Amino acid sequence: MTSQSSTQIVPEVSLVPRHIAIIMDGNGRWATKRFMPRVAGHVKGVEAVRGIVEACAKQGVEYVTFFAFSSENWRRPEDEVTLLMRLFVTALEREVSKMHANGIRLKIVGDLSRFDDKLQKMIAGAERKTAANTRLTVTICANYGGRWDIMQAVNQMVTAHPGASDFSEAQLAPYLALAYAPEPDLFIRTGGEERISNFLLWQLAYTELYFTDTYWPDFDAAALELAISSYQQRERRFGRTSAQLTEQSPVAKC
Repeated sequence: MTSQSSTQIVPEVSLVPRHIAIIMDGNGRWATKRFMPRVAGHVKGVEAVRGIVEACAKQGVEYVTFFAFSSENWRRPEDEVTLLMRLFVTALEREVSKMHANGIRLKIVGDLSRFDDKLQKMIAGAERKTAANTRLTVTICANYGGRWDIMQAVNQMVTAHPGASDFSEAQLAPYLALAYAPEPDLFIRTGGEERISNFLLWQLAYTELYFTDTYWPDFDAAALELAISSYQQRERRFGRTSAQLTEQSPVAKC
């Protein structure tokens, strides 16, 4: 299994993060600032996703996870939610074949039961088509919440082990939505807010956090390079001391 808990073992550290997790914030404000409807910002945001996926592939990142639609986003105005769902369908129609041609695997995680049948079938088809690709795994978190993830994992684990008790992290791990991926090395949030907003609560335990005022539609390969450069200056101790790190190879200290 790819996923290993950073609270149970000290994971390997590399100069280029294996896994980057991103909250794409600021689409609506980007549009409003330009006297455009909020949906225009979301459309532009899809273009930014394409650019960051390409940049991650070139950098040698193995996994990139985008928070596209949270379980709390249903609280937004109904017309905006409807437009976001349409945009999701359009993006799948346009991007999946390109991703497949470039060796990119697509995963969609979250409570997909709330989406209509057409969208659910498109998601399943996209995942099947790209399942064997290994260059980069792109995960889209849709109708996802960190607390939902933990609870659904607990429920699955308990169901799979009737009558058992006193479970461990290792027993829970296979049931988490991103069990196929290592824990994120780098978390990026655009748009100026500095919180994780119920995103990957379990997985971000030892992730390096990076916040930027740049709105998501303006976040490009150069902005990603700045985030990775910041990450490379961090000392990833995982509970150890700085003195312990000096005894190891320079790679362990980004």
